[in-house]
Amino acid sequence: MSHTADALINAIDSGLRTLFATPHASRALDLPTDNPPLNAAQQRDSASLMRVNHVGEVCAQGLYAAQALGARVFYKDEALAGHLEAASVEENDHLAWTSERLHELNGRPSLLNPVWYAGSFAMGLLAARMGKRVSLGFVVATEQQVEAHLASHMTRLDPSDTRSNAIVAHMKQDEARHAKQAQAAGGMTLPQPVQAAMRGAAKIMTTVAQRI
Repeated sequence: MSHTADALINAIDSGLRTLFATPHASRALDLPTDNPPLNAAQQRDSASLMRVNHVGEVCAQGLYAAQALGARVFYKDEALAGHLEAASVEENDHLAWTSERLHELNGRPSLLNPVWYAGSFAMGLLAARMGKRVSLGFVVATEQQVEAHLASHMTRLDPSDTRSNAIVAHMKQDEARHAKQAQAAGGMTLPQPVQAAMRGAAKIMTTVAQRI
């Protein structure tokens, strides 16, 4: 089987596992055990925010799968593909944590997850096609925007929801590190119009995902 075919199969497998399998974290997260009961409104609000965060991690899987595929197919850079896949493993931890917390809150994932995944995969593949520095720059910009988004959630989550707050805080640390790693690997600063378009797309996604 060809190198390209192997890479395509890996990408398809990643997508199927993200959308249809139960995610399992590679790292144990030390969460508070004294989470006080939430009232109905608090639980509903937390579930809505965690659904948005779960969608973000679905998108991250699509982005990293596409860019790892691009690294292998477009410029035969196995080291870069490995770097992207290592970050993807940590993003899968986030997927597992948000999925579990959603279940605890009696929430449900977004019904549009296949759409979010496909869109992120397409954008990741396009970025990869434009070269390594653009691809890594797209990771930098994405992770920085996600970090800011998580910071905003930490001001919106009820302080009594200690478990959700702890999950979001740990995710925020990981996202900041991923951005720095991609920048150190050669990621370029994307033009402001591109970053503005990314923020606009993210705003649409988060607004819709809160409800659907």
